[in-house]
Amino acid sequence: MAKTLSIGNLSFSHKKDLRPMVNGLTFTIREGDRCAIIGEEGNGKSTLLKIIADPEKAEEYVIWEGNILTGGAVIGYLAQELTEIEKRMSIYEYLAGSDAFLMQTPRELSQIAKRLSFPNDYFYEDRPMGSLSGGEKVKIQLARILCASPDVLLLDEPSGDLDMESLRWLEDFINSCRAPVLYVSHDEMLLEHTANMVIHLELLRRKTLPRATVLRAGYREYVDRRLRAFDHQEQMARDEKARFDAQQERLRQIRDRVNHEMSSLSPRDPHGGKMLKRKMHAITSMGKRFERQQQEMTQMPDTEEAIWMDFFPSSLPAAKKVIDLSLPVLSAPDGRTLAKDLRMNMTGSEKICIVGKNGAGKSTLIRLLAGELLKRNDLCAAYMPQNYPDLLPLDQTPVEFLSNTGDHGDRQEISEIRTFLGSVKFTPEEMSHSISELSGGQKGKLIFLSMIRKKPDVLLLDEPTRNFSPLSGPVIRQILSSFSGGIIAVSHDRLFIREVADRVLLLTEKGLMEVDKENFTR
Repeated sequence: MAKTLSIGNLSFSHKKDLRPMVNGLTFTIREGDRCAIIGEEGNGKSTLLKIIADPEKAEEYVIWEGNILTGGAVIGYLAQELTEIEKRMSIYEYLAGSDAFLMQTPRELSQIAKRLSFPNDYFYEDRPMGSLSGGEKVKIQLARILCASPDVLLLDEPSGDLDMESLRWLEDFINSCRAPVLYVSHDEMLLEHTANMVIHLELLRRKTLPRATVLRAGYREYVDRRLRAFDHQEQMARDEKARFDAQQERLRQIRDRVNHEMSSLSPRDPHGGKMLKRKMHAITSMGKRFERQQQEMTQMPDTEEAIWMDFFPSSLPAAKKVIDLSLPVLSAPDGRTLAKDLRMNMTGSEKICIVGKNGAGKSTLIRLLAGELLKRNDLCAAYMPQNYPDLLPLDQTPVEFLSNTGDHGDRQEISEIRTFLGSVKFTPEEMSHSISELSGGQKGKLIFLSMIRKKPDVLLLDEPTRNFSPLSGPVIRQILSSFSGGIIAVSHDRLFIREVADRVLLLTEKGLMEVDKENFTR
């Protein structure tokens, strides 16, 4: 019998500042449902999955109430990140941590491997989990989950580190699942290709008012219906306000005329005075009625404000030689040869995207390029690593990180930084949290802000959109597309490649080769 997952009137708030995140969320997913959870960074998407998967762990940082009804269903949960202990485990040690894995027959393991498109001997490898490519990590985690024959799958950002081939595989995997799938993803094309139900978590009015929308529709249909509804509501609100303003103006004119008549009334005409007083009383009553009607007027749509940030113009000359790379061998940190005979040229404000399979060495290459460009005195470069803690001091607050003088430094600088953070929707409380408490998307925004403050000529970006919501993604792509300097990026985001890149370079064992971006992103 097919199992369902029902959530009834679920609400939860942060323990630290008691800020409400979700209020009264109710939904049911059943066999065949592929339900995407979307929303801005820090709106509680991952927390929702954690509460369903392991309420006790979630209680370490949130207060929640409501009903989680699984009907005895086995829940399979793929976390957004491996723990530090798990990263140090070998593949076999990680899998053997599940009793369900140890109980599988060779034939059953072979079937799981086939479903996940990897060789049978992967199960017994001694490579550390932390050394695996993004696609390999996701597949090994799913293998451990599938050994337990889950009735419901919860996937937190499964697409975050996947190459193009793995992304297409993940789309097929989600679409072929009979068990209901509840997942968080920031990849808009993945959402369009997979979701048949959407849960949208929002925090309105400066993150003080939670709103949750549940709709059984595809992602694109949901977005289109939402925009049409907002447009209709906005037009109704404008029309009703225009009629109300016209009524108020007409009322004001009548009131002014009556006041004028009363001031010029002769004392010898008491009858006329009584008539004008009655008229003024009627006008006052009409005004009160209009005010009551105003309370029932259609309001303007209540939506989350879009993030805002932009880079300063770069003075990088169009003919400036930015990269002239000739590298005989690209080696991994452990000494393995990743690629040979790499050649790459970049001039002026070109925007280049480096693509390739997981594990091909893209992050290694862009880290090498960043090391060279950051030392240059003839241009200013800024680097965004894929692993944010490589750059972010997790024990500092966002204000401390962005400030040259710390949290208690120059008042004007601190005020500007707080305004800067507010433009990307940090609340005053979040500005004072340690960076370790921020969501992945908030950490990404923080790195963007730090790069903007450098006033760079060249940006080196390793998966720049991986932690940004589908609502922030278009803003980030537009900002980078209009940046007047040069960009070298590693990305598997198909919309990013289409909208930002001038050139696409595919990294293979034999080096870099230029590919057609339209064909590559189909």
